[in-house]
Amino acid sequence: MAELSEWETFYVIVGSSAGALIGLQFVVLTLIAERPSTRVAEASAAFATPSVVHFGVVLLLAALVSAPWQTIGPVAALWGMLGVVGIIYSVAVARRMKSQKAYTPVLEDWLFFLLLPLAAYVMLAVAALITQRRTRSAMFFLGAATLLLLFVGIHNAWDAVTYHVFTKGRGRPNEPADPKEEPNP
Repeated sequence: MAELSEWETFYVIVGSSAGALIGLQFVVLTLIAERPSTRVAEASAAFATPSVVHFGVVLLLAALVSAPWQTIGPVAALWGMLGVVGIIYSVAVARRMKSQKAYTPVLEDWLFFLLLPLAAYVMLAVAALITQRRTRSAMFFLGAATLLLLFVGIHNAWDAVTYHVFTKGRGRPNEPADPKEEPNP
């Protein structure tokens, strides 16, 4: 099918990147887990899990779009459902961000953990709705949503690592860092 075959290289690159980043995220979380702190589970559900979910969605989209569909309708319906589920998931992430007590989210966190992923999932749903009338535009919406989820996941994974290394790493294990405290020799 011509509409999808033109995007094959794009989704091979994006899907491979998402798969590699999922593996890297697990390595990072394993390293961070050696220094557990209080309330890790609730913060993890709000800040670590969404990155893996977004990478997983990118990988799934790459697989769906690369499959040999006879028509674009069924795959558009699937990515539309992913968009709707992603919107619902974004609401759950917002609740988790508000309810967890391990970290107080700042504007950047709300942007990258909630608003940008929500925008990507809305783009997926919109792309599915316009596919039959404006296939080319729908494919660009799909591509933009996929890249947005990939870049959000990269940002969020990096943000988590730098937080744990530079903020949590300054204090003693299981204690919050105190900026007034002298670094340990």
